[in-house]
Amino acid sequence: MRLIWKLLRKHISIFELAVFFVANLIGMAVILAGVQIYNDFSPMLSGEKSLIGNDYMIISRPVERVGVNAPKFTAEDIEELSEEAWVEDLGVFSASQFRVDGSIVFNGRRLSTMMFFEAVPDNFVDVDTEDWHFSPGDDIIPIVLPRNYLNLYNFGFSQTQDLPKITEDMIKRVELGLRIKGNGYSDDYKGYVVGFSDRLNTILVPMSFMEWANGYYSNETNNEATRLILEVQNPSAPEVVSFMEEHGYVAEDKPSESSKALFMLQVCVAVIVGIGAIFSLLSIIILTLSIYLLLQKNINKLENLVLVGYKPMYVAMPYILMTVILNVSIMVISIVAAALVQNVYMDYLGKLFGVTLESSPMASIVAGVILTVVVTLFNFYIIYRKIAQISRKRC
Repeated sequence: MRLIWKLLRKHISIFELAVFFVANLIGMAVILAGVQIYNDFSPMLSGEKSLIGNDYMIISRPVERVGVNAPKFTAEDIEELSEEAWVEDLGVFSASQFRVDGSIVFNGRRLSTMMFFEAVPDNFVDVDTEDWHFSPGDDIIPIVLPRNYLNLYNFGFSQTQDLPKITEDMIKRVELGLRIKGNGYSDDYKGYVVGFSDRLNTILVPMSFMEWANGYYSNETNNEATRLILEVQNPSAPEVVSFMEEHGYVAEDKPSESSKALFMLQVCVAVIVGIGAIFSLLSIIILTLSIYLLLQKNINKLENLVLVGYKPMYVAMPYILMTVILNVSIMVISIVAAALVQNVYMDYLGKLFGVTLESSPMASIVAGVILTVVVTLFNFYIIYRKIAQISRKRC
């Protein structure tokens, strides 16, 4: 082996090997960094370990004609939705089937209006409060308002009516007068705002109150749902969009920032990996041309080695070992580079979110090993094939 290497190494171009090494190193490092970034960022944007949390979709059927009751979801519709893999959880909106009159005395002026209530299962309410409960016989009803209602008042209604601006803490201390009528009953309650929701654009009361009040103040027995709330990982996912279009459902909100971030992450990683793949492909082409040129320069020596009895595999072994050493070196350096990049952005994200983030470089290691094996096998194929051609030609 050593003697064959001495005979063949004369025409090896260090410059050509260096160009291959650098190009392939850049390509593999970019690919491994992209794979590692996607592996680390995806759980942060979706799933159980998400720093942002899953997204929520509120869906309904479109109203097609005036004067017709709102289209409802049947039990079969709800069951079909709950069986979809992209649905993490499903909740049904329960609407009040009784009349609600609300009033408030503010700045010496009495404001009154007709109201409505809705309720969803407690796990969908994005307000953490100990006051979110109701028992029959209580005269206090906790309420959650959409935060944009407060913004509309402060920056719209108050300015046109010459009313003062109010804060969240202030409105939580205000008592609402509530008169509920229905089924021959009329009772007065006190309502207190216990929080503001960024997720649900409706006036929320506890589900325990809604179930009791609908049974007490209403004779309606039709409780079919007109709106549903879904917990999903990514509302922008193709399977979600196609399902909504196929069934004619309408999503009330646009995809939230987490789904947009996940989509942008996928696009960015695809671009990064694509650039890395181009570098790697160019480097493989450079190495292939270098090997063919090197073999062509040494064709007489190779033919003579085959004639004196050396097997093609034995003659090809120095070139194979050279490419293996180059590819393994590139893999190791690329994995180290990806790990260094990982440490930088994980530390930054940990400080940004105020948590300790841990991640394994296993994704880049596995990707590096797979790429190295594929490239090495390709190099082995072209070297052995060329030398086998020389062997058959001489024979």
